[in-house]
Amino acid sequence: NRSNLLTTRSIPSVLNQTYKNLELIVVGDCCTDDTEEQVQQIADERLKFVNLPQRGQYPKDRQRRWMVAGSVPMNHALSLATGDYITHLDDDDEFLEDRLDKLVRFAGETQADFVWHPFFRETEPNIWQLHEASEFRYSQVTTSSIFYRSWFQQIPWDLEAHLLLEPGDWNRLRKIKSLGVVAKRFPEPLLRHYVER
Repeated sequence: NRSNLLTTRSIPSVLNQTYKNLELIVVGDCCTDDTEEQVQQIADERLKFVNLPQRGQYPKDRQRRWMVAGSVPMNHALSLATGDYITHLDDDDEFLEDRLDKLVRFAGETQADFVWHPFFRETEPNIWQLHEASEFRYSQVTTSSIFYRSWFQQIPWDLEAHLLLEPGDWNRLRKIKSLGVVAKRFPEPLLRHYVER
């Protein structure tokens, strides 16, 4: 339900990538605003929009809800993805324009299964801090700063991750890491992660 940010910031940052061979899957968690109408106005055959008919059944507790909110649409998007690599982007964040180009090349050159990178984090409106993401561990990576081979789409977001008091994104990444994947850090920041408003 943030159609303006989605259609003026996030979606354009993907469709305007210097790397053009991509599919963009946007899944609404039962959006009730004008998201569907706004997305349909974007004429690009690489874009697919699905609005789930029912919102995910998340915990009532605010903190636990935060940990797993969005898991249902994330899992649905994973089920639809057909590319060799997968990456994610929240509806209010944006990729730098050469992100995919650099990551596709880097993953190929290093034979990495999983790549993460530094990113710019907005600490206050229009105040940016570089988050170095020096290690593949909790609080160092964010969902939108990862890029990985499509075979990891078989590992879903777990709606019960909150029972471990663990955010759903890190719960999933921890499982991927435990497989002993070839994980590499790309050294440049390639994402702007905005303060939620």
